[in-house]
Amino acid sequence: MSNKKQDKKILLDNIIEGIENVKGQDITILDFSELDNNITDYFVICTGNTNTQVSAISDSVERIVKTHLHERPWHVEGSDNSQWVLMDYISIVVHIFQPEYREYYDLESLWGDVQITQIPNASA
Repeated sequence: MSNKKQDKKILLDNIIEGIENVKGQDITILDFSELDNNITDYFVICTGNTNTQVSAISDSVERIVKTHLHERPWHVEGSDNSQWVLMDYISIVVHIFQPEYREYYDLESLWGDVQITQIPNASA
């Protein structure tokens, strides 16, 4: 595995850990890395049931990644209302939704040509 690919895998693992630490649900990874002209390598999508949980997931992801990898997101949007928070780590974009917003935007169905991986809930 190349260093670049390994670095992305480590970042991905840290993001997942941050989500699972505060019981984020329905974690889904969309892998864009094999597409030509991709905007990012991965989307990580998860659900938090309340504004508080969405905010806690975002904080946890940022804290875990900063602690382990000394990286901060390049950009964060949506933290003011915590209905849909987007965290842009350039190679990985994290989407944290409340259930009704995740269902409405349905990002998973927009790309039929990407590999989709479901992460089992840790509490299941």
